Amino acid sequence: MKAIAKQTVRDVNLKDAIVLMRVDYNVPLEGGIITSDFRIKASLPTLRYLLDHGVSKIILISHLGRPNGREEQYSLRPIAEELAGLLPGVAVNFVDQVSGPEVEAAVEELPEGGILLLENLRFYPGEQANQQDFAQSIVDSTHASLFVQDGFAVLHRANASTDAITKLLPTVAGLLVEREIDTLTQVLDAPEHPLVVVIGGAKVEDKMPMVAAFFDRADKILVGGKIAADGYTNANPKVYVATDFDEDESGNKLDIGPISMIEFIKNCETAKTIVWSGVLGKIEDAAYATSSTILAKFIGEHPEITSIICGGDTSGFVENLVKEDPNLHYSLISTGGTAALALITRQEMPGINNLNDK
Repeated sequence: MKAIAKQTVRDVNLKDAIVLMRVDYNVPLEGGIITSDFRIKASLPTLRYLLDHGVSKIILISHLGRPNGREEQYSLRPIAEELAGLLPGVAVNFVDQVSGPEVEAAVEELPEGGILLLENLRFYPGEQANQQDFAQSIVDSTHASLFVQDGFAVLHRANASTDAITKLLPTVAGLLVEREIDTLTQVLDAPEHPLVVVIGGAKVEDKMPMVAAFFDRADKILVGGKIAADGYTNANPKVYVATDFDEDESGNKLDIGPISMIEFIKNCETAKTIVWSGVLGKIEDAAYATSSTILAKFIGEHPEITSIICGGDTSGFVENLVKEDPNLHYSLISTGGTAALALITRQEMPGINNLNDK
């Protein structure tokens, strides 16, 4: 596998460092309860690596949802509690600010080898405005000496936590970002053939750049989901578009049908690499999650296939299946739908560009 051309946590001396780390804890919440801890668990390998290599303290920053100013239902406090349960024996604290005296005091009080989660970055306009003084206030309050970028899902954005902070501290990739970049780049640059790309979802305009990105590389492109149901066509024999659908009583096409599913599986049976982005039906209704479930289980039961699952709905759907059946295996369940698409289609990625070069 091609190694990332940027520095990672493996390339720097971590001993006694106070580390500021950008994570992606943008998790689904219902009534203050976390309904999927997938993204929290995805950060654990980097956290454990840092702790195992002698860092002094870890200060975590993240966003959650799209709050309009400070809205308590978007507080990261429940995430801190969840993280504490996943890291027994590690002090995990929370402070409801991102800078200022309260943060300074919380950092000072944090024991050696402890983790402090700061409040939702998007409570503050400086995050999305990429304000340098906002970034400076975070760095000054935490006394960090190293910035670890491990929030893959936001790397396509020029925010304070992907851009401005990198102007103030040495910046390296965490293990999650390293793995996502390496795996996606490998599939783009040197995939093992046959390469099959499965595309679903609802919006043609969102997925056509992905079709274009893989058109010359893929051996087969399979199109399902609402895109196919709404009549997408492509005359190239490399592209197969679902032809039959399961419908509701009103005639709405809500899942691809058995004939198309057989064609999907037939192509996947010979694949050495599969990239899947976009569910094949209306998965929130169990009656129309059949084709997505069949495909996910087929891929997961064939660990010899290099499999990339990307897109928020698709990754979440597959992760829920893994919870039910831990024996399912995928090479990468990406934590970033839009970021993965941006990387695949060679768009500008400020969060990657700002990592220190090797």
